[in-house]
Amino acid sequence: MTFSLAWEFANKFRQSKQQSGFISFVSASSTAGIGLGCFVLILLLSVMNGFEKELRNTLLSYIPHAEFHAVSPNGVSLDAATIDKASNDPRVLNLFSLTKASGLLQNGNKMKAVEIQGVDNNYLQKKSAIEIPINEFEKNSNGVYLGTGIIEKLNLKVGDKVQLLLPSASKDLSFTAPKVVWLTVLGGINLGGEVNDFVGIMQKQTLSIALDVSKGATHIEFQLADPFSARSIIREYGNAFSQAVYMSDWTLTNGHIYQDIQLVRVVIYIALILVICVACFNIVSSLVMSVKEKTGEIAMLKTMGAQDSFIRLIFVVKGLINGVYGATIGTSVGILVAIYLNEIGGFIETITGFQLLADGIYFINYLPSDLHIADVVLTYFVAIVLCVIATLYPAAKAANIQPASALQ
Repeated sequence: MTFSLAWEFANKFRQSKQQSGFISFVSASSTAGIGLGCFVLILLLSVMNGFEKELRNTLLSYIPHAEFHAVSPNGVSLDAATIDKASNDPRVLNLFSLTKASGLLQNGNKMKAVEIQGVDNNYLQKKSAIEIPINEFEKNSNGVYLGTGIIEKLNLKVGDKVQLLLPSASKDLSFTAPKVVWLTVLGGINLGGEVNDFVGIMQKQTLSIALDVSKGATHIEFQLADPFSARSIIREYGNAFSQAVYMSDWTLTNGHIYQDIQLVRVVIYIALILVICVACFNIVSSLVMSVKEKTGEIAMLKTMGAQDSFIRLIFVVKGLINGVYGATIGTSVGILVAIYLNEIGGFIETITGFQLLADGIYFINYLPSDLHIADVVLTYFVAIVLCVIATLYPAAKAANIQPASALQ
């Protein structure tokens, strides 16, 4: 009953025709500021969530979650103990044995660095991001699929012959003439971002023979159910592995992308919470001015028996109304824009002709969005709490008004 009566008085004070136009403007500014802060915060948090989701679904669908590198130039092979342990470990989805090498591709007088990977049918079957037919390399053992960036820079097309130059070292570790392997371009692969500018995929056996890898592979790759646990898992398996290997995981090679996303998320949250705080200062200003303007009415209420707590509640509710309006409108618009951000981004690109995320630079070429209800609730809750805190001083000032002096 007390709250509903306080709500009625608060609304009367807000809608009073006697209220100064300047007070109304400051009050509206606070509502708009809170709404804008909530809108931008929800939108940008959704974009950061979208980048994190695409990192997992796009980039981490191709790059190794964790892997062993052979120490010996003879290579490395999977032992029975590791295979058996991984097959009974729900954290490990797949194990792949593959050969990797860095080299140069030459087409005429043009050359391009490449990270070539030799894979088998098991890898092609279980790596969904690699869209290469399973038995493709059995038809042409010297065939190669190249990233679209490489194909473009070397002016290649399907069926062209290209030279692969692989580094070669003598027993005294001095470099000798590079090994040359002639390859036939079978097609292009598009994995997104900079990966397209250096990746090449060919048959594992062909590459292993060219590199004199007697054990059949140079790397053992772990595909994990949770890529974010890669570091602990690869060390657990590496410490029990029977051969000398180097251990690596995606956080060492591409972890900066994830760290950048988390850093931007924190900076955005702090910056926009401060924006909401600034908007709440307007609530303080408008309420202090409103208290001065309504001194007579407050004194009359007190003479009629209103308690100090009731006067405080009126002005808390008056400020809270601004916060609720602003937070509700801003949150609602933020949710709508976050849901349809991809379509909105596409419309802006069509109208302006400007690509928001350039293809070939980022690992995706569109603005992703992944709305989390927890972000929405937290943003709304923080905005309302800040609004309540902002009303405490003006409400206390209103409660301290003495009727005798105010009505003189």
